[in-house]
Amino acid sequence: LPSMQTSGSKKCPCLSFKLREVASVYFTMVAVFLVILVVALQGSAPRGTYFPYKVPLDPQGLLELSWNVSYPEQAVYFQILSRELKFGLLFGMSDRGEFENADLAVLWSDGHSSYFGDAWSDAKGRLHMDSQQDYQLLGAQSAAEGLYILFRRAFSTCDPKDYLIEDGTVHLIYGILEQPVRSLQAINISAIHRGLQRVQLLKPNITIPELPSDMKTMEITAPGVVIPSQETTYWCYMAELPDGFAKHHIIMYEPVITAGNEALVHHMEVFQCAAELDSIPPYNGPCDAKMKPEQLNYCRHVLAAWAMGAQAFYYPEEAGLAFGGPGSSRYLRLEIHYHNPLVFKGRRDSSGIRLYYTGSLRRYDAGIMELGLVYTPVMAVPPGETAFVLTGYCTDKCTQRALPAAGIRIFASQLHTHLAGRKVVTVLARDGRERQVVNADGHYSPHFQEIRMLKELVAVFPGDELITACTYNTEDRTKVTVGGFGIMEEMCVNYVHYYPQTQLELCKSAVDPGYLHRYFSLVNRFNDEEVCTCPQVSIPQQFSSIPWNAFNRDVLKSLYGFAPISMHCNKSTAVRFP
Repeated sequence: LPSMQTSGSKKCPCLSFKLREVASVYFTMVAVFLVILVVALQGSAPRGTYFPYKVPLDPQGLLELSWNVSYPEQAVYFQILSRELKFGLLFGMSDRGEFENADLAVLWSDGHSSYFGDAWSDAKGRLHMDSQQDYQLLGAQSAAEGLYILFRRAFSTCDPKDYLIEDGTVHLIYGILEQPVRSLQAINISAIHRGLQRVQLLKPNITIPELPSDMKTMEITAPGVVIPSQETTYWCYMAELPDGFAKHHIIMYEPVITAGNEALVHHMEVFQCAAELDSIPPYNGPCDAKMKPEQLNYCRHVLAAWAMGAQAFYYPEEAGLAFGGPGSSRYLRLEIHYHNPLVFKGRRDSSGIRLYYTGSLRRYDAGIMELGLVYTPVMAVPPGETAFVLTGYCTDKCTQRALPAAGIRIFASQLHTHLAGRKVVTVLARDGRERQVVNADGHYSPHFQEIRMLKELVAVFPGDELITACTYNTEDRTKVTVGGFGIMEEMCVNYVHYYPQTQLELCKSAVDPGYLHRYFSLVNRFNDEEVCTCPQVSIPQQFSSIPWNAFNRDVLKSLYGFAPISMHCNKSTAVRFP
């Protein structure tokens, strides 16, 4: 592909395009179509307003993806900006970011002509042209900043080789071709520069509420941090609200990203500390440092959460998240996850979150409620499992006691597990029947957690049940994984954002410990190896002594499915409702 001279002194390697008639090509006895591109279309870049969502695909920012969602058409419109395109690129989707069994759009050149096509990879990563061309090329345009490529893809194509675009996390994959290739099949995807990016493609189509005239802003940002030269860093910074800061409502927040660091700032959260803490020492450093003040562990009340690819978050016009005033801590903790796989050195960062707040309080205080499983080792996942499901319940008795007669309205949700989590879903049940999915992520990743606005409000009334199920994969583990706070332990949580705020802050369950003890006794009776079931031994130790044969696994699954549960229906003071 020839380099093209731009208006400046630098040469920009760009694709050479010419519009030819679509060429019909026979491949594996099936007629498929390749769009042959032959001259660069000069002009201004496509207007960004058509593509409200944007994310860098690679750590260097050479590939930038923008997109828009058309729900009437049930399709996504993609725009890729390639700043230094050489001989083509791959873009696509797969279950968890693999390049095997992936659904791909491929742009490649043999050094003379350029081609675009819908392809798929098999279990060995070999590329094949798809007999059904569902990535529809809409245009290409050269600009000073690089080459723009515009294409369209329907959510569902009825093609077994295509990825089904659905709500929740989507693992996007990309590759850059640095040498000419004679054909699609000649591309060796294991030898190219490649990577993955996670996004929520199907953003909800929500009307942005009108913002009040007395709205103010507050930026909680890192103070010129030098990003550590390592792949993963969690950075903590303590901030304080002004003295005498009265009660306000947060009505919106958005990210503040230092220019040039868009590909390094992976996600950010602002937490408020427990009101019981009188003072917290200043801190600005890694969240896992030994010198970190212990008080930071008591700063867990989420005020804002952002992940790469997310836009501004708006509260419904009738509610706001309260902060400030009596009974509210003035201490805030900013946590930033830096993802620096290329190990850049000396990068300074002042990223953070901008809060929009008002003193004109809205009708309702918004609340945050925890659904799912209690953090306890009685819930465990055996090693070597591909899809082990644990379920937590918010029961009808709890909602009957704790919710107002008019119910509550859930408007946003943040799903959470640790490293073994693969799927999370919360459903609403009423009168013994599942009525509505509150939030579901069939391609969930613990490395991509954000507060997501729901497409519609979910009304929950006294007597309703909220059931949260998490699916785990422990194929790479040789020891049992128990529930708990450690990163190698597991959680199953849905933080639902709702209004009006109630006293109910935690509505979760776990298996009854007495029935788990019966399980240990049963396993001990039916196995040659002795299983320690002594009461003085901890539950993790008892689990670790179990030989994980098919019988012991199946009985544990049955126990979790049918044994009575221990219910935690807690107020914000950690006191349980009667």
